[in-house]
Amino acid sequence: MNRIAFAHLLLASTMVAGGASAQSTSKVVGLPPQPEPYATESVVNHPKTIGWPEGRKPVAPRGYEVVKFAGGLDYPRQALLLPNGDVIVAEARTKPKLDADPEVQRGQALSKTTGFSANRLTLLRDADRDGVAEQRFVLREGLNQPFGMQYVGGRLYVANTDGVVSFPFQPGQTTITAMSKPLIALPAGGYNNHWTRNLLLSPDGRTLYVSVGSASNVGEFGMDEEKRRAAILAVDLASGRERLYASGLRNPVGMAWAPGGVLWTAVNERDEIGDDISPDYLVGVKEGGFYGWPYSYYGKQDPRHANERRDLLATTLMPDVAVGAHAAALGLAFDKGNAGQTAYVARHGSWNRSSFSGYDVLAVPFAGGRPTAAPQPFLTGFVADAKKGEVYGRPVSIQTRADGAIFVLDDAGDTVWLVRRSS
Repeated sequence: MNRIAFAHLLLASTMVAGGASAQSTSKVVGLPPQPEPYATESVVNHPKTIGWPEGRKPVAPRGYEVVKFAGGLDYPRQALLLPNGDVIVAEARTKPKLDADPEVQRGQALSKTTGFSANRLTLLRDADRDGVAEQRFVLREGLNQPFGMQYVGGRLYVANTDGVVSFPFQPGQTTITAMSKPLIALPAGGYNNHWTRNLLLSPDGRTLYVSVGSASNVGEFGMDEEKRRAAILAVDLASGRERLYASGLRNPVGMAWAPGGVLWTAVNERDEIGDDISPDYLVGVKEGGFYGWPYSYYGKQDPRHANERRDLLATTLMPDVAVGAHAAALGLAFDKGNAGQTAYVARHGSWNRSSFSGYDVLAVPFAGGRPTAAPQPFLTGFVADAKKGEVYGRPVSIQTRADGAIFVLDDAGDTVWLVRRSS
């Protein structure tokens, strides 16, 4: 038994022995009444992306303006804001461009669907600071489904789907030619779009947190396939030593530090038991915590795991904020211009729901590092025609800047949007 597998078993046994009680669902902000499983039929309802017509853009609240920071990208998935103002964008996609069959998109192995991915990092430069990147450079090509990025100690860390690597790098560079240095290997690919691996650096710069999504919807391939998955790993940068930080998180993608130093993540919940089960969520992660997947959701046993690990139900930790079933909450960032009083959540949009859910950015009020009210729409206008199932684009990740600017990456729309206060 390897070290990580033993950690999973030790965590489970510790929780059972400890007898700690889970939170009540009444403490979950924004959670609507939950129907019974299979109250509605599971459907496949993928959107058709038609792109942004000239002059059209997402809609922000009064007092904000939306600017196209950069367009013409190839599935921009994640961004890193550098100290000198440059923006690095990871471009990677899940499936070949020519494959339009939604049934092929669902659950297909990553190794069979990466032929047309850009697999590169692009550097965007807004030298005159007008909100539009007038320069772009191919920083690095030949990566393997890059997503998360962090910069520390003169090195740029990049999370490919199969591992984290680093390169020597200094802000101002426009190309990277040096060989990569591996940090850790990771299990590649995953269920549906669970190939993404995000990164978050600890405030002291010593630890890199790595999110790894599940290989399956609800463990249907057996839990041996889920080793080091559905989890957040913590890696010591000096030694490369890895530990399991939290588990039972089906697909934790967005990660960010809330005021007070708590790591928060946005988690995609399970599919195929009805339109409104189970809501994606935000949670302030506790080290060593187990969050239910695949056995339960919001304190309820998943019927596909009836009578399995019922011992964990009483000790499974609950989400903090519900953000909509099947909405694909992928991006998370706290505002940096207002003491972290708002968390922004990018919802990529549903495919397993009879009517669309998501395709927007939500704002969640926070105070003292805790949510204080239900999520509210912040950036909308991504849906072109719900009846036709058409969307202009799909928000996937968010970065915020100290001046209050919000960068929203729209992968299907091939665009990076900048949202800022109106002058």
